[in-house]
Amino acid sequence: MQLDWGREYCITGTAETAWKHSETNIALDFHGDPITAELSIFSDGNHHMALLGAVQGFCAQYQLQDIFYTSTPPGPLVSALRGEGLRLGNLLLSRRPHVFISPEFVLNPLYQEGIVSEPRPLFSSRGNVLLVAKGNPCRISSVVDLAQRDIKVFLSNPVTEKASYLGYSDTLRNLGADPESLQIVYGEHIHHREAPQAVADRRVDCAVVYYHLALRYVRLFPEYFEIIPLGGTVDAPLPEKGNVVTSSALSLVGDGGPWGAVFLDYMRSREVAEIYHHHGMLSG
Repeated sequence: MQLDWGREYCITGTAETAWKHSETNIALDFHGDPITAELSIFSDGNHHMALLGAVQGFCAQYQLQDIFYTSTPPGPLVSALRGEGLRLGNLLLSRRPHVFISPEFVLNPLYQEGIVSEPRPLFSSRGNVLLVAKGNPCRISSVVDLAQRDIKVFLSNPVTEKASYLGYSDTLRNLGADPESLQIVYGEHIHHREAPQAVADRRVDCAVVYYHLALRYVRLFPEYFEIIPLGGTVDAPLPEKGNVVTSSALSLVGDGGPWGAVFLDYMRSREVAEIYHHHGMLSG
């Protein structure tokens, strides 16, 4: 069973010829037309559901036809920004961004090099939770259960997604489950797609993910998933001590082109704060 993520872009036109072959050319985390889009954004991916709402709102407010944006781990995007582009199979994506969204520790070196402007805070998370299959068949109630039973746990890849992996593994360790003692199944590249797929396919019994990602999954696929909070409740998460909270920021690349600075201001508006809050994050 392949999860159907639906439409995730803001192109105004409707004439599209579809070609899909999941083993060779699926690219869920590159959104829009990199050639004609009036604004280009490189972004990390864990907040992709809120970023989609924000770019759609920006397009509507300023009557743009399209925004091209990514929602991948930041490492390859940094390399692409410093180099000549990003290769997708036999396709070279050479479009440079006007805006870069990522954790500050990613943006700060680029700022020091003069590639991007000083980072401005965008959002913070509400900690991490456990994502399980609907009905919670393994009756998991806390991270302690993961070590005491024969339970397989999904974690993001420690090499390709180091930031999320460290947050997740530190949360497990802080709350009483040493990752080295668990049966871990690692993702490959983009855990915000891989984690729910692994749970849906029953290759793992649970996944450690940001609360806002889990919220997205249960809203989009309510028949497949539910959330085990690690502090607070599902509806009112309050991360218990040791549950790692993360944040992201945004910067202009160069002068940001004609729309970059306008977009930065828009992303710090009350409208966007409400979008991010709706998706389980805190603005600024």
